[in-house]
Amino acid sequence: MKITDVECHTLLVPDLRKDQTSSAQDDIVVFVHTDEGITGIGETDVNPWIAKACIEARSTHTMGLGLKEMLLGEDPREPERIWEKLYVGSAMNGRRGAVICAMGALDMALWDIKGKAAGKPCWQLLGDKAKPHIIPYASLQPSGHRFEEYRDSLVAWAMRAKELGFQAGKMEVTLSGPYNHSGLNEPDEKMTEVVAACRAAVGPDFVMMVDVQYTWSDVDIALRTLNDWKDFDIYFIETPLAIDDLAGYARLHDEAPMPVAAGEWQNTRFEFADLMDIGRVDVAQPDVGRVGGLTEAKRVCEMAAQRGRQIVPHCWKTGISIAATAHLAAVTPHCPYIEFMPTNLCDSQLRKDLVDDELQIIDGVIPLPEKSGLGIEVNMDALRAFEVHS
Repeated sequence: MKITDVECHTLLVPDLRKDQTSSAQDDIVVFVHTDEGITGIGETDVNPWIAKACIEARSTHTMGLGLKEMLLGEDPREPERIWEKLYVGSAMNGRRGAVICAMGALDMALWDIKGKAAGKPCWQLLGDKAKPHIIPYASLQPSGHRFEEYRDSLVAWAMRAKELGFQAGKMEVTLSGPYNHSGLNEPDEKMTEVVAACRAAVGPDFVMMVDVQYTWSDVDIALRTLNDWKDFDIYFIETPLAIDDLAGYARLHDEAPMPVAAGEWQNTRFEFADLMDIGRVDVAQPDVGRVGGLTEAKRVCEMAAQRGRQIVPHCWKTGISIAATAHLAAVTPHCPYIEFMPTNLCDSQLRKDLVDDELQIIDGVIPLPEKSGLGIEVNMDALRAFEVHS
């Protein structure tokens, strides 16, 4: 089997809100075609025009080869070998950042092909079954331009998630900082009020995570608020500091009253080594597309196991990435949850429409995928409706 072509499709919702911190509004979908009629599907969570340029850029010399050019003619059933070829061949321009994200979409598609060719779901090719099902947590992003609206919106989302059968949820509580999209600028005491309201709403048996989106500029400031949350039974605090403040993360590991999670932006196992060994995060959060695909995500999971860390993958895209994340979780015993933004808890029409047959929650869990490959197909009418050609 040989790769004959790579198609890139850049997608955008027509009602784009640039002031929103939500990448569910855009996407790049790749189709990797073969001479045996099998096509693999992948996506990644990065600016789609940048990813498209990374894939389609022409080769210029041995340290700056183009990703698509390196893929053509290759056997797609060898994703690990191809990953190394792409990494080495693009090293001067890549190694981290958008090139690795683009590789993640391609690698996802290669695993899809490998599974389809073998007639098996990807997780059966990734490793041994680690669990009977996958537990999703609801990823909840509130709205509102007044504090009371924001608080009440998040509480309503949390209660709705519980009604839908979720056993866990992550509350976005971002009232200040660089990625605050509400227009609010509230003191940290107001964050505590929101967290307290959410805990009261969902009760003591609901697993509750909190994401503050890099809001605090200093570890001492972060600890002053986090210490006020010690009685709220927070499963983890996500991205409390700038991601390059590894010394600050290490202090939070030692002094915060709850585990610390990070890694949604990290590319490759090398960045995760720094995050776990220097930053000492308790929960590593590889995003399958951004980290470099299933090949590299599996390596990060193995590193986390060696260090006694949990894996709770980041996933804020469509049913394509949700499927890839589920396959990863199926073979990762130290992955208790995956992030899941179901269609009935989001407002992105792209997220709702792009995949028809995505994985479903049944009685609060996702059964292990049974279809070959990633087990999903793209709704081509939706893809054409959202595609942007300029």
